[in-house]
Amino acid sequence: MSVSIILKGGINNMKSAGNVKKIDKLGRIVLPISLRKALGLAIGDSLEVFTEGENIILNKYEPGCTFCGEASQVDQFKGKNICMACFMELQK
Repeated sequence: MSVSIILKGGINNMKSAGNVKKIDKLGRIVLPISLRKALGLAIGDSLEVFTEGENIILNKYEPGCTFCGEASQVDQFKGKNICMACFMELQK
């Protein structure tokens, strides 16, 4: 069984980072700084972890509304972040 890790963000096509990383005894891997910079990831950023088949997908966690980006009064609706204003507009 092979496993792929897909990092979603600023890179549109898959390419090798040129590194092979081992998982440490705590289950961690290190993302090279060049990759973090290319994806706009900073120390302290949160990543969401998903699986799709045999792929592991890491996505930068952004808690704002899917539609307008508002970060206050945001709830989840069918797996998407949505603010109250956008929710009310969608109900019209």
